[in-house]
Amino acid sequence: MTEKTIPVHAEHDHHDDAHACMSRRQFLLAGGAMVTLAAIGLPGEAEAAPLHALKAAYPQTKIGSLAALKKGVPVEFAYPYPNVQNILVKLGVKGGGGVGAQQDVVAFNQQCPHMGGPMQGTYKDAFQALGPCPLHLTTFDLTRHGMVISGHATESLPQIVLEVRGDDIYAVGVQGLVYGYSAMTSVATKRA
Repeated sequence: MTEKTIPVHAEHDHHDDAHACMSRRQFLLAGGAMVTLAAIGLPGEAEAAPLHALKAAYPQTKIGSLAALKKGVPVEFAYPYPNVQNILVKLGVKGGGGVGAQQDVVAFNQQCPHMGGPMQGTYKDAFQALGPCPLHLTTFDLTRHGMVISGHATESLPQIVLEVRGDDIYAVGVQGLVYGYSAMTSVATKRA
């Protein structure tokens, strides 16, 4: 039996100089460097402006008075359009965006932002919560800008921005998008 010897080169080059390519290690190192630069920004790059919540402004509308509110008893009102139903409620505890002496008076839209489920009559005073939505059981915390407590919704309830003048409570804007509208502008843009 004869043995055949095959020469083995210490350095095996898979490419020639005309077609230089990047090794896997070089590719991963270059990719990591690019991701790092993207995350921290390039030197000399201007600081980004801080983000602010968008609030649509509407005509100021008187919706109630502080003296007439009773803790835990919601008052329904339409704003910014006649078919958009909301509640004004005195929580008894400080609420995000609350007005009044204790900052406990808040207002929210009564349609679930997930699929538009009606939530009239679902306010729970013991928990300062609205819900559950009859469609998918989402419940919202009214002390924390209407954020989701549980359920399928991924957005907070639209909050009605309030101002107090003397004893009068005015609705002056909306934070968030009311279900069924493509934009909360001063002109109604209801989705088809």
